[in-house]
Parts: sequence; structure tokens; C-alpha cells
Amino acid sequence: MSFSVWAPHHERVLVRVDGQDHEMAAGDGGWWHSPAEGTDYAFVLDGDVLPDPRSRWQPNGVHEASRVYDHSAFAWTDQGWTGRALPGAVLYELHIGTFTPAGTFDGAVERLDHLVDLGVTHVEVLPVNSFDGVAGWGYDGVLWGAVHEPYGGPDGFKRFVDACHARGLAVLLDVVYNHLGPSGAYLDRFGPYFAGSNDWGPGLNLDGADSDEVRRYVVDNALGWLRDFHVDGLRLDAVHALVDRSARHLLEQLAVEVDALSAAVGRPLTLIAESDLNDARLVTAREAGGYGLDAQWSDDLHHALHVALTGETSGYYPDFVGALPTTLRDVFFHAGTWSSFRRRHHGRPVDKRLPGYRFLAYLQNHDQVGNRAVGDRLSASVSSGRLAVGAAIVFCSPYTPMLFMGEEWAASTPWQFFASFPDPELAEAVRTGRRREFGRHGWGESEVPDPLDPATVRRSTLNWDEVAEDRHRRVLDLHRSLIALRRARPELADPRLDRFHVTAEGDVLVLHRGALRVVCNTGPDAVDVPLGAPGEVLLASADATVAGQAARVPAESFAVVQLSGSQPTSASFSARS
Repeated sequence: MSFSVWAPHHERVLVRVDGQDHEMAAGDGGWWHSPAEGTDYAFVLDGDVLPDPRSRWQPNGVHEASRVYDHSAFAWTDQGWTGRALPGAVLYELHIGTFTPAGTFDGAVERLDHLVDLGVTHVEVLPVNSFDGVAGWGYDGVLWGAVHEPYGGPDGFKRFVDACHARGLAVLLDVVYNHLGPSGAYLDRFGPYFAGSNDWGPGLNLDGADSDEVRRYVVDNALGWLRDFHVDGLRLDAVHALVDRSARHLLEQLAVEVDALSAAVGRPLTLIAESDLNDARLVTAREAGGYGLDAQWSDDLHHALHVALTGETSGYYPDFVGALPTTLRDVFFHAGTWSSFRRRHHGRPVDKRLPGYRFLAYLQNHDQVGNRAVGDRLSASVSSGRLAVGAAIVFCSPYTPMLFMGEEWAASTPWQFFASFPDPELAEAVRTGRRREFGRHGWGESEVPDPLDPATVRRSTLNWDEVAEDRHRRVLDLHRSLIALRRARPELADPRLDRFHVTAEGDVLVLHRGALRVVCNTGPDAVDVPLGAPGEVLLASADATVAGQAARVPAESFAVVQLSGSQPTSASFSARS
């Protein structure tokens, strides 16, 4: 067995294996090597005993010794798995620690059949790499290659992925390369990993001196999840915070190497970016001058939907009043336009030749729920009728739809911000910082839940008993029906943006999807909507009807209508109570 570590500016490095120190020999490029036999190990630099930055297993937490882990020892059963491509997908975002009361990978496996029955194709898992403490969102990770032990460690994650594949579910893993957490971030003790910081913590040195190995640290970590854990894709957190002025951006480098791995393993591997840039260059093919990622989140779509359904106009929402039709057509509302929240022009237009599946659409996600002061879901403030309308827009659009865990049955449980840092000073800083932040945004500090209180985690854990209750079951059945209809009718998943049309007047929005019309009424009264041709209702959230060439759609409801005969001509909407 050989132990290796990159520590380019050190004169002496030791590896401590099962309590015994071994001298390491300097090699090329700042790497140190030592042959030794044992299980638990750590590196000794300048008297500090530190875990391996590339650790595969941290059974005792992020401050303690790493443990040797053999990827080849796991007995996979997914040899027949050929993967799932992104076009036509339905994503489901979940957090292992709060998806079930057990808060483990094995506990999550017990609920996978629910996702299959719902019609999900891809499970997007919030970060599972090691962070300090037991409970947390996962975005304070510091050892990127080691699976969080309280969830079940590396074998537990492999059992979860294997179980997903057995059910035909692809697995996407959320990874955070833009910063490290505040506790256990020892990378800078080894070498020049850090360069500056952002709102969340220290950022990586991606384009400065000695940055080649730092870039490899990121890329090798990504490839490891895809290769060694059989993960089908990665969701890349907040890529706008990756500072890289190189001719070949880290994201392009990553996309190239993931494509090569995809060819080697014989299954599609997907890269999805979260980006605040409103720049489709991320998902434009490399041969067309882009980075070649597969998809990106579209927060503008979320914001426009949220304002249309809730009427909220605080924070960054004022720009999105009345913006839903434009944003649905164009993906980004801020497309080189003035952003009042940023106080500058922002974004660029999306080329309509790009397929819509490269952009994710969602009513809710972990950020948009968890970063509200009390972690309240849409179902806490929006009627079931309006929720149904929002779901219809998401699932009948040309974009890739995504659900946040529990959304499919309008879960009553909030999803609040929580952490469990053992260091009392850090814990208090997180607690007070969170309250002050929301206090500046108009919430009373006493309203903000204590993120360090275990009760906050318990409140945020899904209550699966709700699924059997009538009001939740109706919402679940509607989501099942929408997903099934999207799969049965190719028009609804058609990603061609140049064939997607939206008309709107007052409280009525109509999505034109081939010979289908998705008529959405968010208003308080029933409306008669001209269709331009006879038709029949395929799916509705209330008692919608078609008479002649018009659909009557009740208040706060939607109807998917199949047209017959000639294509409809433009006409105005007529509302009546």
C-alpha cells in the first residue's frame, strides 16, 4: 500500500498509519509518497495531524484520521444499468437527512418505490460529502470525496445508488466546488488551494500559481463520484462563484473529461449547473463556443412563477411582476435587461435553437424554501388550486421539471436551515448571523428558528403519514397524472423553444403545445377561453368543460385540452363568473 499527498511547499511530511509515523519521500510536482500498511491514517505537517484532503472515508468526523477504503470491495448489482439521458426527464430533489425519519441512505431506499410510482426519472441528492457535525444541509462540506458517516458512509451511498438503478432511477449528486465550510477546511495547510473568498467561505485557486493540481483536485473528485459510486450526473452548486480567468474554464475542462468518462463507462453522464449569470453559454455546445454542460437551473422561471402564484414582491421579486409569459417564452427574464435587485443590467438572451430540456423549471427547491426565514413551503400560503396551476405550467413546459421532496403531496412540514457544529463559538456565530440576516429583510429575529436546535431538523423531516390523508393524496394523484400525461403526449415534453408559444390575458395563461392547449386560470372567477377549434379535456384540476370552440375553466384551476380540426387563431379571453 502506498500513501500520497500533495504538499508542494513543505520540507518534510510524515504519514501516521495506525499510530505509527512514516517519513514520506518528495516526488515530482510537489507530491509526497510513502509505502506503509494499515487502516487509519493522517498526515503530519509542521506538527499538525490532518486528515487526507482526498480522503475516501472519515468514520470519526472531519477532524480525525482518514480510513483506507477499497472501492472494488463493494458488490454492485447494477451491471445491466445503461443510464438515463436528460431529455424527457423528471427530477426529484431530496436531502438524505430529512427525507425520512431515519435520515440515512438505507432509510431513503425504503421510499424509492414512491418515486417510481410518481414517475420520477432522476433523483437529485443534496451534498453527501463530509461536514462537521451530524446534521446540516451539506453545503459546508470540507472533505469532498468522503461520504458523510451519519448518513451511512461510502457503502451506504453505494447501496442507495444501486437500489435506485434497480428501480430505473438515475442518481444526480449535488457537489459544491465554489467554497469550503467553516470547520475542518484544512486544504490551505497542505498547499495553495485557496484564493480569496466569497459569501460562503474560502474559494479555490483555479487560475493562479500552482493551480493545476487544485483543478485536478476538483475534476478528480467529480470523476470519482461518477466512476466509483456509479452516480449518473452532478449538480454543480453556484458555479458563478468559481473564479477562473483561464483560457479554458474549469467547467469546460470538467465537461470534456466527463464526456470521456461517459464514453468509457457506456452510459450518459450529466452535468447540471446552478448559475446566477443568466448566460446560456454554460449549456451551449463546445463546438459552438460554449462550455458544453448539459443543463442549468433557471431561477428566473421560479421567480416569475412564485410572484404569479403568491403575489410576493419583496427582495428580488419586484422585477417579476407580470413576467411569467415572457420568462416562459425566453427562459430568462433578465436577458441583458435592468435588474433592480442588482442595480445593473443582467444576463443575455437565450438562443431559441437550444433545447428547452437544458433548463430546469421548478416551483420550489431547497434554496427557495430553506432560505425563507421559517422555511415555509408554497403550500403554507398558496391555495391548492393555485398550486395545481403552478404544477401544470412546470410539467407542461418544454423545460426539465424538478420537484422538491414532499412537494408532490403538498407536505405541511417546513424545510428550515439547520446545522450542528460542535464548536460552541461557531455555532453561536451561525445562530446570530442567521437571525440578523433575516432581521435586515423584515422578519423579526425571534421568528427565525434556531438552526442549531435539533428540533429544527425534526420539524424539517418529511411526515410520510400525510400521504394517506385525502387532501394530500389528491395533490399526489394530480402530480402523478401530470407526469403520466407528459410521458404519454410527446407534445408536452417537446423541448423545441421555437415551437413553444404562450398567450396571456389577465389571470389566464395558455401554453400552446402542438395540438394541446394548457389553459391556466389563476383568477377568482371561471373564464371562457376561445380555443379556435373544438376539443376535449384530457386532464383538469377542476370541472373544466369544452363547448363549441371554447373551454370553460373554473377559478384557480387548469385544463389540458386536445384540439381537433384546424389550428386555433388568435382571440381574446372572456372572463365570466
